[in-house]
Amino acid sequence: MSLPGHLLPVLVLLLARSPGWAWGPSRCRPPREAVCNFVCDCRGCPDEAQCGYHGASPTLGAPFACDFEQDSCGWRDISTSGYSWLRDRAGAAPEGPGPRSDHTLGTDLGWYAAAGTHRGREAATAALRSPTLREAAPSCELSLWYHVASGGVAELRLELTHGVETLTLWRSSGPWVPGWQELVVPTGRIRGDFRVTFSATRNATRRGAVALDDVAFWSCGLPTPQAHCPLGHHHCQNKACVEPHQLCDGEDNCGDGSDEDTPTCNHHTATDFERGLGLWNHSEGWAWNHSAGGPQHPAWPHRDHSRNSAQGSFLVSVAEPSATAILSSPEFQASAPQKCSLTFYHYLHGSEAGCLQVFLQTRSAGAPQAAVLLRRRHGELGAAWVRDRVDIQSKHPFRILLAGQTGPGGVVGLDDLILSDHCKPVPEVAGPPPGLWAPGPRSQLSSLQPWNFCKPGHLLCGDLCVPPEQLCDFQQQCPGGEDEQECGKRRSWVWGALTSLPPDQPRSQWWAGPFTPAAIAGTTDFESPSAGGWEDASVGRLQWVRLPVQDSRSPGMDASGAAGHFLSVQRAWGQLAEQARVLTPTLGPSGPRCELHMAYYFQSHPQEISCNFERGTCGWHTGHLTDAHWHRVESRGPGYDHTTGQGHFMLLDPTEPPAQGPGAHLLTWPQSPAAAQECLSFWYHLYGPQIGTLRLAMRREGERERHLWSRSGTHGNRWHEAWATLHHPHDSSAKYQLLFEGLRDGYHGTMALDDVTVRPGPCWAPKRCSFEDSACGFSTGGRGLWTRQTNATGQAALGPPADHTTETAQGHYMVVDMSPQALPRGHVASLISEEHRPLAQAACLTFWYHLSLRNPGTLRVHVEEAERRQVLSIGTDGGFAWRLGSVDLQAERAWRVVVEAVAAGVERSYIALDDLLLQDGPCPRPASCDFEAGLCGWNHLPWPGLGGYSWDWSSGATPSRYPQPPVDHTLGTEAGHFALFETGVLGPGGRAAWLRSQPLPATEASCLRFWYHMGFPEHFCESGRQRAWWGHRARGQPRLPPGRGSDTPGPLLSDKGELRVLLSSARGQLAVWGAGGRLRHQWLEGQVEVASAEEFQVRPDRPEPGDLRGLRSSGGAILLLGPTQPLLPPGQIVFEATLGGQPALGPIALDDVEYLAGQRCQLPTPSQGDTAVATSVPAVVGGTLLLLMLLVLLGLAGRRWLQNRGGCPFWGETDTAAPSFDNILFNAVGALGGVAGRSPRALHSAGQ
Repeated sequence: MSLPGHLLPVLVLLLARSPGWAWGPSRCRPPREAVCNFVCDCRGCPDEAQCGYHGASPTLGAPFACDFEQDSCGWRDISTSGYSWLRDRAGAAPEGPGPRSDHTLGTDLGWYAAAGTHRGREAATAALRSPTLREAAPSCELSLWYHVASGGVAELRLELTHGVETLTLWRSSGPWVPGWQELVVPTGRIRGDFRVTFSATRNATRRGAVALDDVAFWSCGLPTPQAHCPLGHHHCQNKACVEPHQLCDGEDNCGDGSDEDTPTCNHHTATDFERGLGLWNHSEGWAWNHSAGGPQHPAWPHRDHSRNSAQGSFLVSVAEPSATAILSSPEFQASAPQKCSLTFYHYLHGSEAGCLQVFLQTRSAGAPQAAVLLRRRHGELGAAWVRDRVDIQSKHPFRILLAGQTGPGGVVGLDDLILSDHCKPVPEVAGPPPGLWAPGPRSQLSSLQPWNFCKPGHLLCGDLCVPPEQLCDFQQQCPGGEDEQECGKRRSWVWGALTSLPPDQPRSQWWAGPFTPAAIAGTTDFESPSAGGWEDASVGRLQWVRLPVQDSRSPGMDASGAAGHFLSVQRAWGQLAEQARVLTPTLGPSGPRCELHMAYYFQSHPQEISCNFERGTCGWHTGHLTDAHWHRVESRGPGYDHTTGQGHFMLLDPTEPPAQGPGAHLLTWPQSPAAAQECLSFWYHLYGPQIGTLRLAMRREGERERHLWSRSGTHGNRWHEAWATLHHPHDSSAKYQLLFEGLRDGYHGTMALDDVTVRPGPCWAPKRCSFEDSACGFSTGGRGLWTRQTNATGQAALGPPADHTTETAQGHYMVVDMSPQALPRGHVASLISEEHRPLAQAACLTFWYHLSLRNPGTLRVHVEEAERRQVLSIGTDGGFAWRLGSVDLQAERAWRVVVEAVAAGVERSYIALDDLLLQDGPCPRPASCDFEAGLCGWNHLPWPGLGGYSWDWSSGATPSRYPQPPVDHTLGTEAGHFALFETGVLGPGGRAAWLRSQPLPATEASCLRFWYHMGFPEHFCESGRQRAWWGHRARGQPRLPPGRGSDTPGPLLSDKGELRVLLSSARGQLAVWGAGGRLRHQWLEGQVEVASAEEFQVRPDRPEPGDLRGLRSSGGAILLLGPTQPLLPPGQIVFEATLGGQPALGPIALDDVEYLAGQRCQLPTPSQGDTAVATSVPAVVGGTLLLLMLLVLLGLAGRRWLQNRGGCPFWGETDTAAPSFDNILFNAVGALGGVAGRSPRALHSAGQ
């Protein structure tokens, strides 16, 4: 098997990064462009060694760093004078002017890079340059610690050389602060090769001692190719994955630019100011500028954001510090109910008083309204372009205003304004309408900037101008105390993630700190909208936000115990460092005993995974990647917990709220392993006609996410127990994180979790295994002949084209190659399970197997308790269908399942295995089920093209949001179970839900008997009678008048919920029974007698879905197959729940299904409660006569058709297979009153 050429590089990259990569470093030869690119392409990361940082693979979230302890990490001195750099340490020159300790270790034994040994008398520059680096991501940041030990240093400079351009990332001329100082600088997106240079310039005659330590590159690697992206992420053209909010944001996050070149981005309007102001042509106080040739301002941007170049252009405020620069968008059309989104990049540097505000001004009733503040950024954010975004939902036309105000010595800049596709400008007219928008928007904001005659930086209070040094100095100057307001100096509290807590402190409560008593001048309780002067200074994906206690994410009360406000860490739109920072205004001067007191709330982990959710969520928390969230809820109505039936549990309801995104995450905090193996057990609830997938995964630092367990579709209205073994490396202390992910396929149903427990040691073998996430602990006896396989690429050498669980090529199963070269004749391939817990009662083990067409050999099943005993042997020829196997089990001690494949020595043969299930109670007969322990072998997987709905499983005693029968038929009590479908979730157009049996063997006469319940409101049941039809008519039979078996809609046809029985074989599908809505809610019996001279199995000559040629059975029976309906794999009985008209809220239920192989149906005696309407003798006689007439007409039509064709026609002239579906009888006990009319939608002839 060969791989397509375009997949080979991706496969190599995936294997190279996988934890199981077995090649040694010496054998890994990555291409040149993959060296020093901040991505470990080889095991051990040798491709990233000597790259200006250590090459060891970093843990999750850690940077590529160099601490100079072992070597210089590839940094080279390129100085041209005696003033140069070398690797040094404090202990080597105790009397020198350098630092007394390094930064890494904090001792005189630590190493760093130092410059300053030259004693020349001229000015000189010492330059330290990195190796050649490649491809920095937009989020890349370079951090380092520097130390200036004397006043002889004139300037420090950090530069980045890319191609022919050298960018100045940072430059400072002092004054220098004693001790080690941190510098963090974003590099921005760098394509291709680049180098970083750190230089120090000394004054003449001075030594200029400078030291450098702990250089680190954070978040610089581009995303690597992935075969599949997490749900909701964007798959780039280079196979990398990026988050949804990174699309169309003006940054190359994929690495190939494909995230900025999607069809969605083509409808966005971006203004990068390279050629002008674009749509933003109403400007006052803003100047179009660029870095090259700009003013020699210390805070001036060294590059723009669009091009990350000094040649790029941007806008900068040139208004006076006391004035406001205004930039206005054109007028946009009302956006509601959609959102008009503005993504923009701003620059605030050089002054604590700098400010940028975003306003919304709407036009209503013909006049502009007062501007509403949408976003405010204030203070010093560093020399970086910071991303932000505002979403606008307006019912009136509107403009967006950006107002910038510079502080003394500061710069406010704008670049890359990106408007989403729902920001639609109003068509321009000749001049603004009178009384509406003025050409210059500054007048619209006049109320926001009161007239101030004081100097910049001074505070006006009455007739007094208070200078900056007297503001927030703890002494009141203004009569009203305005100079001591908005100072953030008072008692305050915050809510967020702290790095650690004292071990004796409980979590999820307020704590005060520090605990030193002191006199407090006042309090900042965050009740005022200004938050007491505290300002968020975050530039990354987290920010501080003032929230009310009523917010669902809040602690429930503020620090005072009242329903007030607080500061909380929330998600943000920034692209840089993760840390959330909140700052006070500039304070001081202060006395020596000044203290800051605050109360903080730390919501989270008591390091406890085991949780019944009765008192909280323990160590679990909800994720923030989607709008859908898990909620801890109390048992109420249809929702009940597993612990007590009246307690709490975690619920994912896809309809509340109507959230965006397909899934929700429930995660633990990082955990330390307690043992090499741990067992995680939990109870889950998956219920509803259109529910998705619940998945369990484990994350470990430095490794890929590992899937442990998953379940898809409805599993009945009850709690199920599941468990998974957590395997931890013996020699690793790396922490791990568990993740429950709810993936939604629709909006009908709920997911729930309860009673999560973790304990040391492995788990018992699982009761259910679909092989979708793992091999479920099965071992292959050391020979490795059985393999877990999927046919997603279509390149599988042997095995079925689709699995049984999902019935798609993407599904997984176990398969063994039975060819002689793989397994000689008579040799055995074993598949051995983990230990199962002892059985308290008799149980049934079911599994699905698939044998190749060529006889592969024998499939044997053994149970290994004290000794191994054989319980099943299968040695038949194969086919195209998965078949169901079942074994009755009893075991008083721990036991294992052993599956053996004994080879027959036939070329290209195989045996496949899927969907093992262990259930209490004896195994039922094929296609028979009382539904007390589950659905038995009946498959409720949604069938393509029918809307994705599933039959469910419930009982009258179980609370449900859907109507259902109060009792079952088997037990006659509310504790009994039944199969159920709620037709109210269906829409018009004939969508349906199927419940399918296993493939069945040929039979001369067999009886399908079942009990059904239809609980529709009375006004949906016409004339109070049961409506049923019979799907058997000869080709060419004349149509009957309405009401007498007519093909046209008559008064007996159902226009609401309908239950039908379909039969499927190699020849197509046949509708043989149907019933509409009932007036009285009760259990009724139905019977269908089936005869088939050939096995119910898939034939290789089956037509393609939608092909109607020749789809009719011998004898003229009509085959139910529409041109758009998918062809069901033949050999199955199908119960179909569908609609005959508009949606109706009502259940259709099934119970006590019996398939009596080789037995003819017997007409039982009607009894009270089993019939809807009493059957009269004339009705029975009339029905019998009509039945005989129909049979005669069918025979005559069949004979005539055979004479015209000259043989037995079916698809091909040489096909002489025996006819199937002969002598099909119908009986709905006591429900006919004669043969009712047939559904015209279901009964049509392929020949007409």
